Amino acid sequence: MPQTPDPAPGDTPAYAPADVPPDAPGPTAGPAAGRPAAGQRMPPWLPKAFALAAAVVLAFMAVLWLLQRLRELLTLLLISLFLAFAIEPAVNWLARRGWRRGLATAAMFVVVGLLFAGFLGGIGSLLATQAAHLIDGFPDYVGRLIGWVNGTFGTHLSQRNLFQRLPTVTDTLSRHLTDLAGNVWGIGTTAFGVIFNALGVLLFTFYLSAEGPRFRRTVCSLLPPRRQLEVLRAWEIAVDKTGGYIYSRGLLALISGIAHYAAMAGLGVPYAATLALWVGVVSQFIPAVGTYLAGAVPVLIALTKGPSTALWILLFVLAYQQLENYLLQPRITAKTLDMHPAVAFGLILAGAAVAGPVGVVLAIPLGASLQAFADAYVRRYDVEEHPLTEPDAPAAHWWRWLRRD
Repeated sequence: MPQTPDPAPGDTPAYAPADVPPDAPGPTAGPAAGRPAAGQRMPPWLPKAFALAAAVVLAFMAVLWLLQRLRELLTLLLISLFLAFAIEPAVNWLARRGWRRGLATAAMFVVVGLLFAGFLGGIGSLLATQAAHLIDGFPDYVGRLIGWVNGTFGTHLSQRNLFQRLPTVTDTLSRHLTDLAGNVWGIGTTAFGVIFNALGVLLFTFYLSAEGPRFRRTVCSLLPPRRQLEVLRAWEIAVDKTGGYIYSRGLLALISGIAHYAAMAGLGVPYAATLALWVGVVSQFIPAVGTYLAGAVPVLIALTKGPSTALWILLFVLAYQQLENYLLQPRITAKTLDMHPAVAFGLILAGAAVAGPVGVVLAIPLGASLQAFADAYVRRYDVEEHPLTEPDAPAAHWWRWLRRD
């Protein structure tokens, strides 16, 4: 039997895999044996990308930490900017007539301070006097109120049972007052913080108004000419909307005060002028809950005159609120705050969630400014005709229905 000859050098051995080509190189030995192939190497930009991402995350966390630390200062600056916007139309009016801006701003501070002090003084004296009268005559008022309720609605309320429950309420109230009086240090610290923040707001407001042109020139010097015009236009919109908000609310407060004074004076409610001032200011400058706070005090004071008088005052407050919402406010604020009531209410809720009471006050003028920015800078298109976009027919006035009948 013939023997198989040994393979010649370069021939493929019999035990080699069938799918390996005959001229495939064998395993490489030497320093390059453990080196990854060119397609498996880490890209040179990947470490830099990781480092950049880490730097961005750290910078973002640092900014959040800084904003958290400076939240109180930023709130003071926002309030000061709002107040500067509010008084700037009057300051500009005085400046065009030869007043220096610092003197004009100081004059506005004096006027606003006198109005605020007069309001607090009148309301404070009224509340103190009436609180003393209510406490002294409380049993008589309760007896008259229970008698009126029983006679009007046919109920059988007992004044004796009511007064038997008063000691429990009195003990609870006195305990809370004792705890409050024991925390004198905390109350003093809070009062000092409020005074310090108020002085800071006044200082920032004064400089933002008195040095307004210089401040705007400094900001514009950092921008190209086209951007400067956009910034100045946005600034002008914010001033117009904030000033319009303040002055329209002032006019509504004047009308509300006159109407409530006439009603309370006609019904014989004591301190009608002071109560009318309270209703006008609080109902207009405290959004959402201001109407209820404003109407509660006249109703309580009217109880000293009689339960029927308090009921008539309550009905007048509710009726005037409807008249103001549907007739006066849309006409007066049409050129200054053309905003849907649902949007305004949503802004108030958002402002309260973000910044508390300060956000409630600033939400509406800030929203009006943003709406004006959108009208000025956002491009709008014609809407295609469709049943879902068809507007409602104009509503007929109520006197037309009467005439038709």
